This record gives sequence, C-alpha cells and structure tokens, in this order.
Amino acid sequence: MFDRLGGSHWHRRGALVAQLRARSFVSLFVLAASAATASAAVPSPTVEGPVTGGQGKPFIASTTFDLAQVGYTEQEYFVSGTASAYTSSDTLNTDGKWTATPASSAPYKTRILVYMPIKASKFKGTVVVEWLNVSGGLDAAPDWVATHTELIRDGFAWIGVSAQAVGVEGGTTIFGTPSVAPLKLVDSVRYGSLAHPGDSFSYDIFSQVAEGIRHPAGLNPLGTLKLKKVIAAGDSQSAFRLVTYINAIHQSTGVFDGFLVHSRGSIGAALSQTPQPTVNVFGAAPIRDDLNVPVLILETETDLVSTINYLAARQADGQLIRVWEVAGTAHADAYDLVIGNTDTGKAAIDTTYSPPVESIGSGFVTCDVPINAGPQHYVESAAIWALNRWVSKGTPPSHGTPLELVAGPPPTITRDAHGNAAGGVRTPQVDVPIATLSGGGQGGALCFLFGTTTPFDSTTLASLYPTHSTYVAKIKKSKNAAVKAGFILKVDAAAISTAASKSTIGN
Repeated sequence: MFDRLGGSHWHRRGALVAQLRARSFVSLFVLAASAATASAAVPSPTVEGPVTGGQGKPFIASTTFDLAQVGYTEQEYFVSGTASAYTSSDTLNTDGKWTATPASSAPYKTRILVYMPIKASKFKGTVVVEWLNVSGGLDAAPDWVATHTELIRDGFAWIGVSAQAVGVEGGTTIFGTPSVAPLKLVDSVRYGSLAHPGDSFSYDIFSQVAEGIRHPAGLNPLGTLKLKKVIAAGDSQSAFRLVTYINAIHQSTGVFDGFLVHSRGSIGAALSQTPQPTVNVFGAAPIRDDLNVPVLILETETDLVSTINYLAARQADGQLIRVWEVAGTAHADAYDLVIGNTDTGKAAIDTTYSPPVESIGSGFVTCDVPINAGPQHYVESAAIWALNRWVSKGTPPSHGTPLELVAGPPPTITRDAHGNAAGGVRTPQVDVPIATLSGGGQGGALCFLFGTTTPFDSTTLASLYPTHSTYVAKIKKSKNAAVKAGFILKVDAAAISTAASKSTIGN
C-alpha cells in the first residue's frame, strides 16, 4: 500500500521528489520441480540491453553506493512482449482460494534492473525478483534496501521489476496524488520507448520477467550465471499485489519457487481495473493454504493494527506458510528511509544508536517526533536467508510468536513497562531496550507509517544498566537467543554486539 519514502534512496540522485511444519526433503523438491515445469504457460519476453543513453544512469529509489564496491554490477534491461489481463468467474472472497483466467491482451515494454555478483563463482543460484513499489509516484526498491547486505554477502542476484504503470507512465498514486517521477518523465530519452498498458497486465508482466530468466528466449539478463531458484518479494503496496498474485495466479503459472510478502494489509489488490473490466477483491483474505511453494509473511506493528489492518487477515503458520510479526518495528523506519541506502555492510551499523530522525528526504516529510529505529532490517535479512534455505533445501523457518493484543475496541498491541510490544519476534532492541520502539503513528504527513522512537531518560538507563558491561552482557545474551531462534543471522548479531560495545550505555 505504501512505500518507503526517502530522498536518500534515489540511486545516484539528489533529494526525494516523492516477507511446514517440515515437509520431507524429497517432497519439497518434487514441488519445486512442478513449479518450474508449470512455467511453460508463461511466454518468455524479449530482452534488450544493457540499456544506455539518456542521463546515463538507471533511475530508481534504491541504495546509492557504487555496487562495484561490494563486488556487484548494476545493469538495466528493457523487456517487452504481449501481456494478458485476468478475469474471474468467481467472487474473490475471504478464503483466498481464487481462480483467474486470461482475458484481454496488450503489448507492453517495461524495464528491469539487475544487480548480480561480478564473479560468477560468488553467485549461489538464487534470484530475488522484487515488485518495485510505486506508492510514492516513482519506482522504489524497499526490500533491496532492507536486505541488500545479506543478499550481497550470500551471493544472491536481485531483479527489480517496473511492473506497474505509475512507475513508468505516471498517473495517480495510491494516495490520490500525481506521480512525481515516472520513468518517462524523469528521462524521456532513455525511457521514451517504454509502454505500459495498465496494472491489469502487471501480474502477467511480473510472471514473464521470471520466465525470461528461467527460460530466456534470447538475451539472458543473468548472463552466464547458473540459476537454481527464483523468489518473489514485495513490500507494502507491492505486497498487496503479491497477495492477489499468489492467491489467483501462481497456481497456473508456477514461475516462482517462493514468496516474501512484506507488510501486507488485510486485502489483496484488484485482479483487474480500469480501463479493463474491474475485478475487485472482496474482504480480508489470508494467503491460500493449498500452495505448492513456501511463503514467508513479514509484518510490523504498524501493519497489524493501523489502517493497513493486517489483523483482519491474520493467519496461523501452515505447511508452507510462516508468519513473522516483529516487535519494535514500523511499516517504514530509520534504516530503510535514511541510513540503509549507504550501508555497504562493511561497518557495524545499528540504528538503535543513531541520531534521532524526524525529517525524511531533506525535509520532504517531517514528523513530530523521531521515527522508529527498530530491528526490522535485521529480521528481514534473516527472513530472506531462511526462505532461501526453505526453497533450496526443504528446511522450513522457525515459527514466529504473534504479537500480543489488547482486544479493545479498537485492538491495540500489549506493551510492557517500558512501552515496548509483548510477544512477536524478539530481538535485543526490544528485550534489552534503550528506547521505546513503536509502530504506532504520529503527526505529520505519512508519519503514521513511520512509528516512533522515544529514548529512555538517564535515570531509567542507569537503573536498567548500572554499568556498561552489564548492558553489553545483556545484549550478548539476547542476540544469542535471537540467533538460536532463527530471527537474526550470526553476522548481524555480531554487528549488534559490536555496536553495543562501542555505545556509551552504562558509562
């Protein structure tokens, strides 16, 4: 529904102008094989590139450092073909078990961005295909920003897909505001030949991109890399569209081996919309429980009980579904809005100790109080690692504990004596707190998505951590528990410990 907004995310640009019980090893590989062969129903698009010209650089809200610093390349390609819109003879109701059939068709030409290791030996075989988020009126890559340190160190490739018309052609955003930076406006020379027929065709375009790397008809965007698995990812509005894709389309296309659905709300996106015949989703719906590939759903405090209202579609874990509700997190936070875009992974960065952040995008959005500085990016990195192991080796992720709620009305998240959430996926940032980290909203445009950080006063800190060594020891115990539970990776836990040791807490 909403993307991570921040001028610092504009790739090489200035200020912002805008997520089994264990199945057997064998059975998962049978399912994966069936997914790969089912993709014969999806046409492979024409691929052109690498793209050059225009202003000389791809346009996207993403990380801003030169990927060569971390042994990666960035290349842009155009993909084109004929895409189908979808219709359904059934009501898309609350069980999530929807059917869709191809309807009208239209030509399209869009772009993809490909980030991959320079050395083929670094690539471990998995590509994450992100449905770029267009809520801010431009293409943004929030899942890349949040997880790029993990993707880079473990040799993933990443592909960002301009799947929706607003990012390419412009138009009206989900907020009802004009698109601020569609590709064809930002760089008409580079992107002038693109043509997007509308979001009714976005699902098939997304499928065709995956098919184009599985079974390229000509040019292969991955070059000589040996592909093994393809994981789809989408955050916020893109997650809404993934919900509809999973529930209505995946069963017939089968081009993805797994899905990370990050910060979904209660419903899916429309299956078809104007100017095609409208096919809406009616009511809250879970991810369907008869899938043939794994899905990991990652939710923040904001997603659960705000207007996004994931609570209405909240579901339990299943054979091929895991749900992680993360304590101390907001829909967007200081890492992915401000800090993460320059994080090359070479320093121990923990937003817990960063200066308070109220202003996003050089003043584009200013909140009343500091936004959330919680641990979401650490948990999402663990999520993508665990999902990849699930699709590759058949080992399911840990079960997450739901966030605890006060029934209300309205329902609210149960909080401890320090104001931090009870239940949910636990991390040192909430179990050894130096601040109240909330997904709850505040004043200012869009700030209801950004949560809050309320640092403890010196008296509270002194009572909790009378010495620095006391604080560091508690952090170590908590991060070890989070690693054992599978919710933080060892390398990120080490960074948490290092940052705690360098802090002044308890001094």
